[in-house]
Amino acid sequence: MSFATEVKAEVAAKKMNEKDGRACLSSLLQLCSSLILSNGGFQLIVSTENAAVARLIVRLIKELYQSELELFIKKKMNLKKNIIYGLRIYAQAKPLLEDLGLWSSRGLLAKPLAKMVVSSSQSRAYLAGCFLACGSINNPEKSSYHLEISANSQGHAKFIQAQMNKFYIQAKIIQRRNKWVVYVKSAEKIADFLRLIEADEAVMNYENIRLSRDFSNSITRLNNMDVANEVKSQNAAMKQLEDIHLLEQRGVAVDKKLAEVIRLRKEYPESSLVELCLLYERETGMPISKSGMKHRFVKIHELVRNGF
Repeated sequence: MSFATEVKAEVAAKKMNEKDGRACLSSLLQLCSSLILSNGGFQLIVSTENAAVARLIVRLIKELYQSELELFIKKKMNLKKNIIYGLRIYAQAKPLLEDLGLWSSRGLLAKPLAKMVVSSSQSRAYLAGCFLACGSINNPEKSSYHLEISANSQGHAKFIQAQMNKFYIQAKIIQRRNKWVVYVKSAEKIADFLRLIEADEAVMNYENIRLSRDFSNSITRLNNMDVANEVKSQNAAMKQLEDIHLLEQRGVAVDKKLAEVIRLRKEYPESSLVELCLLYERETGMPISKSGMKHRFVKIHELVRNGF
């Protein structure tokens, strides 16, 4: 089972009061259903590939409207042959849509009426329904964090975005083929969204995996930095030894301070500048800074370059 499927199973099992249930059902039906006009009037066809989501839709419709449903199951004809869980609502389809803010005197609406998300609780339930219907989330063990919800129109995508903004989740919108996608890439904001839709267990798993992964990545970065610094230090030491060798070949006389630095570098060819500073102070009794030590090696290099 994927991480997204686990999240949906947890959210779909939550109990809701009447207002929150209607808000959730409004988003579920807008994103999972189609309205068909036949000789017998309007028919509402609802379909989803997620069994937990299908059970939630059936439960909400029966609890809130006592509508008669016809359930069906079919398989897709593609290679994966995914199972489609569906239901048909023959009677009261139009009144149901009106009550859910999806139908008005203008006909079927591209986004629900504002009355469906008056309270923060209703907004949370509405977003939960959106995620259940057309949402996905990357497994936090993967290299990138990503949560998205697909909408059929730009207007509906902006409506979903506005609901997220109520809770300071700054989502972005992009068009992908014939869909509009509302997405979030911030790991912290994705965790906030999971809390928002009351996926409590998923939040704990998400945070545990994310923190463990981020900690591991931090350790790796620090190790890489240490290795890079070590390589850099060794390369600098090799160049300093080359300069010293050239000075000695030419028999160039140097002052006492440079002579002491030369001796230390030859005795400790793998030591860093900081380590050489400590050795210098221990053996001469005179403190020296890292920049001071570096300056003396620069002076040695200048002597070699100038041919003195």
